Amino acid sequence: MIRDRARLVERLRTIHAAIRDEVVASCERSAIEVLETPVDEQAGDTIFAIDRVSEAVLVHHFEELAREWPLVLVAEGLGASGRGTLPAGATPELVVLVDPIDGTRGLMVQKRSAWILTGVAPYRDERQTLASIELAMQTEIPLVKQHLSDAFIAWSDGGALQLRGERFDRLHRTHVAIAPRPSRATTIEHGFGNLARFFPGPRALLATIDDALIERVLGPQPPGRARAFEDQYICSAGQMAELLAGHDRWCADLRPLVWKKLGVRGLCCHPYDLAAELVARAAGVIVCDPSGAPLAAPMFDVEHDVAWCGFANAAIRDQVLPTLQALLVEHGLS
Repeated sequence: MIRDRARLVERLRTIHAAIRDEVVASCERSAIEVLETPVDEQAGDTIFAIDRVSEAVLVHHFEELAREWPLVLVAEGLGASGRGTLPAGATPELVVLVDPIDGTRGLMVQKRSAWILTGVAPYRDERQTLASIELAMQTEIPLVKQHLSDAFIAWSDGGALQLRGERFDRLHRTHVAIAPRPSRATTIEHGFGNLARFFPGPRALLATIDDALIERVLGPQPPGRARAFEDQYICSAGQMAELLAGHDRWCADLRPLVWKKLGVRGLCCHPYDLAAELVARAAGVIVCDPSGAPLAAPMFDVEHDVAWCGFANAAIRDQVLPTLQALLVEHGLS
């Protein structure tokens, strides 16, 4: 059990707010060409100049937090291992998995919001997984022209998941409560959903599977009509946010399976990209791996590739997942 959870939540809210405000300020004062400059390669991903802004704030605030809760911090950008014990040499009480900016590429060119993600678990050992997380927070980093920013906090209370949402007005510095509302639709027809195919390489196979899935679930495409839609939000937390808001009915990220079939290592979702998946589950979204099992990716391995699926409700899962699983078998991905 996490000690003094309420105080920890408030400290994490302060950290997320500091990262959000500093990143937005950097976007306001810096040219896109500066923010999108590659500065490093770590943990299987490219680090851009905008990432360094969030990392500096992250480390400073977690050093302060560790004075009350000694911890292991796990995050992209923390050197080759992606982890560090704070204070150095202490016996950790918590393990904290963080992605200070999920959605860097969209944010740095001001296309779409990014997200700050944090997942917290009592420290036991370095074999802990995403299933160990008992407290999660997801905070929106808005575009410069956007004055509202959403945040969600979820925690496990005796096994029952609790959720709190808030919307921050950065012009008036005020907060109001919001309630996530995943779609209650019982079919994917006329709704948004997709297989993640963000980058060149695996897109042809993924598109083939996506088209076949829609046709098998909904039937042949009527002439001159569209029966389903997609919206590629290039960020795992953004996909979760669309499910939370009721905008999307389902999504699936199968990139690790496709890259493996192609025999190359490509850019995939990592555990830190799913650090706050507890938030989606607390809202009623079904999050699982392609077999339908709960996610069990390692918290301490920042390079581990993760395939996952999200469904707004059980009816959508039951409509999509069996067909998706059959298609994975047919294409040699399962």
